[in-house]
Amino acid sequence: MAKVAFLGLGVMGYPMAGHLQAKGHQVTVYNRTTAKAEAWAAQHGGSFAATPRAAADGAEFVMACVGNDDDLRAVCLGDDGAFAAMQAGTVFVDHTTVSAEVTRELCQIAGDAGVAFVDGPVSGGQAGAENGVLSVMCGGDEAAYARAEPVIDSYARICRRIGDSGAGQLTKMCNQIAIAGLVQGLSEALSFAEKSGLDGRAVVEVISQGAAGSWQMSNRHETMLEGEFEHGFAVDWMRKDLSICLDEAERNGASLPVTALVDQYYKDVQKMGGGRWDTSSLFARLRKLG
Repeated sequence: MAKVAFLGLGVMGYPMAGHLQAKGHQVTVYNRTTAKAEAWAAQHGGSFAATPRAAADGAEFVMACVGNDDDLRAVCLGDDGAFAAMQAGTVFVDHTTVSAEVTRELCQIAGDAGVAFVDGPVSGGQAGAENGVLSVMCGGDEAAYARAEPVIDSYARICRRIGDSGAGQLTKMCNQIAIAGLVQGLSEALSFAEKSGLDGRAVVEVISQGAAGSWQMSNRHETMLEGEFEHGFAVDWMRKDLSICLDEAERNGASLPVTALVDQYYKDVQKMGGGRWDTSSLFARLRKLG
């Protein structure tokens, strides 16, 4: 069991930190809104701190799951940042979906202080975090990953090191690229079924058992057909992630025409007032188009 700090108690971080505490780790949490950190400590029995630095003080592992590149820099750097308290030999694990660029930047800063940095973005959504069955894709030093993996296992179904620093974030980009195309394809299939006078549920019952089957089809078709999108991974977050993918593609020369198109479709959903809707709301866009 380890002494762990967890920075960021959003819809993902809150349950992830809870799993760490439940598995017997000694957890101190930090959240920008202190009331949420207090509520977590009251619910799970751990402790909370007023700053990332205070949370990280004495910790062997510091986990972060915040919003974006700037949020990650904010909890890592400066007088109140976690790096200011972390000792040589400790490990920082970033579960935020951020750019590979900021990952490499912070990995270098941490390394200069003798702190190991593992990028470990996650997939599985809020339900995966609550049930402790996230997919965690990691980049970083092999020895540091080996030390962190047993701690990460507290909330993971699968955890793998893909390569050096940044490889985890690049793998998460692959994940989001694949999802974007899948959800648009599913939305078009359901829209086509409706236009053809077919029962969408009956269609999915059949095609989900063949080559067209996917997690999105199995877990989202019902709510899509019902027009229910107040759940799951928000469109605003997806556009942030797709922006990271498209920026990286500009750097590495990858061609992402479908991803770029779906990103614009999500922009349409935002204009419909659906920024906080689940990503499956691409179907709502098609319904609106008639």
